[in-house]
Amino acid sequence: MQKIALVDDDRNILTSVSMTLEAEGFEVETYNDGQAALDAFNKKLPDMAVLDIKMPRMDGMDLLQRLRQKTSMPVIFLTSKDDEIDEVLGLRMGADDYVKKPFSQRLLVERIRALLRRQDAIAGDIVDDSEENKIMIRGELTMDPLRHAVKWKGLDVSLTVTEFLLLQALAQRPGFVKSRDQLMDVAYDDQVYVDGRTIDSHIKRLRKKMRSVDETFSAIETLYGIGYRYNEE
Repeated sequence: MQKIALVDDDRNILTSVSMTLEAEGFEVETYNDGQAALDAFNKKLPDMAVLDIKMPRMDGMDLLQRLRQKTSMPVIFLTSKDDEIDEVLGLRMGADDYVKKPFSQRLLVERIRALLRRQDAIAGDIVDDSEENKIMIRGELTMDPLRHAVKWKGLDVSLTVTEFLLLQALAQRPGFVKSRDQLMDVAYDDQVYVDGRTIDSHIKRLRKKMRSVDETFSAIETLYGIGYRYNEE
């Protein structure tokens, strides 16, 4: 049974998320602050951690920084609406994904499963050559769905789960337009309401990451009022 650590100073979140994860078959450990979690992790690491950013004693950023000195276990940040800077900083420091509060429990479970699958694939514990997990090559782009790995012109690009799903949806059918609604369906489950601007900001961040390895990246085209499409170069 895979063990998930939840670290948050909000008791309601700890209780409700624990119940959901236990119902999904996970073992769950909960901590009220980063220091308590770190003390426990120094004895035995869980398979994955879900961290709030703002906490007493030691916040999520400090905890992540200390974890990354000794482990690459998957970490998801829980962020509030105003934590845009924290998200960027967190991803730069080595967080694997972030989920905004208030969040759908099902979305969090899906993100956890995706990252644990990726971890197993990297460790070589699973081999899956089904159609949806085959490596996809589109011109200079290579995507490995099982490992959530992306290369552009042979260079690694680090994406969150959401960014990966959006890029995969667009690149699967080059030249075809995907509307914002279609992209929302790919990235979020139907219990989560997000508006079109959320998709726009994900795409903006995705382009920025691709341009960090290639300044001339222009494969994702915006069709104003319609959506986006991927053009194979």
